[in-house]
Amino acid sequence: MPRFAEHRWLQLGFGLICMVMIANYQYGWTLFVGPIDAKYGWGRAAIQWAFTLFVLLETWLLPVEGYLVDRFGPRTVVLAGGALCGVSWVVASFAASLPMLYLAAAIAGIGAGAVYGTCIGNAMKWFPNQRGLAGGLTSAGFGTGAALTVVPISNMIKLSGYESAFLAFGLIQGAAVVVVGLLLRAPGAATTARRVEAEAAEGGMTPAQTFRHPAFWVMYLMFTMVCAGGLVVVAQIAPIAKDFHVADLPVSLLGITLPALTFALALDRVMNGVTRPILGWLSDRIGRENVMFLAFALEGVGVLALIYLGRNPVGFVLLSGTVFLGWGQIFGLFPAACTDCFGSRYAAANYGLLYTAKGGAAILVPLANVASERFGSWYPAFWFIIALDFGAAALALLVLRPMRERAQGLEPSPKLAQGGPAPG
Repeated sequence: MPRFAEHRWLQLGFGLICMVMIANYQYGWTLFVGPIDAKYGWGRAAIQWAFTLFVLLETWLLPVEGYLVDRFGPRTVVLAGGALCGVSWVVASFAASLPMLYLAAAIAGIGAGAVYGTCIGNAMKWFPNQRGLAGGLTSAGFGTGAALTVVPISNMIKLSGYESAFLAFGLIQGAAVVVVGLLLRAPGAATTARRVEAEAAEGGMTPAQTFRHPAFWVMYLMFTMVCAGGLVVVAQIAPIAKDFHVADLPVSLLGITLPALTFALALDRVMNGVTRPILGWLSDRIGRENVMFLAFALEGVGVLALIYLGRNPVGFVLLSGTVFLGWGQIFGLFPAACTDCFGSRYAAANYGLLYTAKGGAAILVPLANVASERFGSWYPAFWFIIALDFGAAALALLVLRPMRERAQGLEPSPKLAQGGPAPG
């Protein structure tokens, strides 16, 4: 490997590029739901089970993939993940049955999970003293990456069909991950020495020890609660826009005019990603739980406002962006909080355990479709999301913060409020 590639900021950049390349597997999916249903008539709920299967395998295999990263290093795992990502959308482009579509989603989930877990875990190891910033920057690639391709994918679907979009972007994204993955590596001796010092203060825990710790299960519950609502909006934003009758209405903001749905998709991805490093950096200074409270409460307010103002095209665009701003923070804040609490030696595997909560949350995605069809409205699902968001915000301050203080062996202090590692 070239020596220049061993710089930690370059390593962070390589991880961010890989995350950008896998972003569409989650955030671009909503563009394909309508065209697939229009061609085959399988129904939204049946098609959305492919999304749920993707998220289940992306998340529930992450502890295994994290163990492989901690054991063998990041390069091999990312190369395999990138290849699987490419293959998955190629398979999806030829899928003429639901089982074939589900197979493509399963392959995508395994591949994207391998890339995602590796890049997040590697960032925690390269930046032991700036975890909030590193985790926020890395996860920002996943949150924002799809914004770059919303218009190209949408245009290709309209001009050439969704099959062509699956095939072309699957090949491009998979190949890019493989090429950049060749440059990934674990930290060298100097960074490892700093990490070992942090672990000595934190008391690095194995995944088995982490799994038994009460603070882990509070994080798991909070992750599930916030993630559930966010995934419903991620997967259903196009159907929601159509049901609100705003999808094709023009919206002009900042000198740009686009259909409301296209504008919302682009703005959502930007808000979802750009704010992650900012709030991650802030959490390094004022505390993880304080920022969690602000972010999760903001998402709840955004969904509440969407109920009353979402049928206005400008309101729909701006408020969906607010929802994504709050929701996306779980992917920057929780890796840092998890590593603060349980140490960085097994950061990838421990966060992999926590990330499985996203799989359980994904089950609500097709159920939201069922509920909207039964009640003739998205409002019951929205009110459920609001309750989960405000509940998670309260748990952050009232339950998680004191638990993390005890787990780190700290009394409440200014140092703890910074969210940093325990003093040695």
